[in-house]
Amino acid sequence: MFGTSGIRGAVGEEVTAELAVAVGRAVASDGYERVVVGRDVRESGRFLVDALSAGIRECGGDVIDVGVASTPTVARSVAPLEADAGVVITASHNPPSDNGIKLWQPSGQAFDEERRTAISERVREESYALVSWNEVGTRIRRRDGEVRDRHVGSIRDRIRADGDDLEGLSVVVDVGNGTGGVTADVLYELGCSVRTLNGQPDGRFPARPSEPNAETLETLQRVVGSTDAALGVAHDGDADRMVAVDERGEFVPKDLLLALLAREAAGEGDRVAAPLNTSLAVDDALADVGASVTRTPVGDVYVAERATESDVVFGGEPSGAWIWPDETLCPDGPLAACTLAALVVRRGPLGELVGALETYPIRRDAIRVDDKDAVMAAVEATVRDRGEAFDAMDGVRIERDDGWMLVRPSGTEPVVRVTAEAREKSQADALFEDARNVVLEST
Repeated sequence: MFGTSGIRGAVGEEVTAELAVAVGRAVASDGYERVVVGRDVRESGRFLVDALSAGIRECGGDVIDVGVASTPTVARSVAPLEADAGVVITASHNPPSDNGIKLWQPSGQAFDEERRTAISERVREESYALVSWNEVGTRIRRRDGEVRDRHVGSIRDRIRADGDDLEGLSVVVDVGNGTGGVTADVLYELGCSVRTLNGQPDGRFPARPSEPNAETLETLQRVVGSTDAALGVAHDGDADRMVAVDERGEFVPKDLLLALLAREAAGEGDRVAAPLNTSLAVDDALADVGASVTRTPVGDVYVAERATESDVVFGGEPSGAWIWPDETLCPDGPLAACTLAALVVRRGPLGELVGALETYPIRRDAIRVDDKDAVMAAVEATVRDRGEAFDAMDGVRIERDDGWMLVRPSGTEPVVRVTAEAREKSQADALFEDARNVVLEST
């Protein structure tokens, strides 16, 4: 039921009021007695919040409804509101036809596999602890802006504590019609000159698709490139992601953004958590400061789990999810945006910082298959028969001299994805063809 980013799918098909009621019942029945609930700007979130809240309350749980808020705002409010869990109704960067449910611990970390499994089993078995009429829980609506103000203040205080002066820095923030206005608020309080794009909340995402990438941020790139802005930042619908545009209006490749943020956070002996499809550019950037990468399965939930280890100082995923564990274990797009702005003040123009990083040829393909599990089993058997060492943490990953290749099933489509990277193009091409042929021979 849960993917790596919670429950997500088309409204009226995979995601329904019936499902939301069931999840709410399961959460309260599993011992979460006080639950913070928020949603992104999608219209379907209104009835899904109502349904989820009803399920929690009829099993005796209390609901603190904070209304429309970014995912990190909700996740970071669980502990201050003395709640046992948080729930965000959001489909993040998915299209407006979708919605979803994501669960959070008081630490800001998403529910781990054990907790997700417990909720899934209760829903599957309809194992709910319904209470009598006089024991139902309450629903308190908190629309006073307290949780947003706390989020803004936490980021502002962190940047100031680091001694960075952002006064007069020009930043363009593409809110994407979602909940990322927190970023503009913090930057304004820090003294920045802030321009916003697509700041009107609208769950149809009329200005651009909710997922921010090089193809969808044409307006942001044009505005930044034609003004005096030092950088531009953009969020997805629930603002757990952040991507950037440099002072020339050029989109910053996400692996390189990961390398910059990781290198700034880490020092000698530190580790950075990143998925196993992360570029060698991150390894090299961290090696410069005596730090290293610890690889995880793909998905920010796995990055967050690894970030709980004491020597992991930062976690990032090329999707645009960034985690500073000393601050919170949830991906926090506004925190990432403000941290990047401070980095530019401290280190110089973003374009120059990106340009100084080593980059390597990388090849990618998606091969449509009828049975992903069968194909992956055959791929693993083939590699094992070769006597070749591989990592089966998430698909099949093989490291060779100056390069790596990865074969892994898509979590949402009937395809197997093939990726290869090396420090030389000929080696990247050879690794890619090898991996692709193994998949084709296994279909």
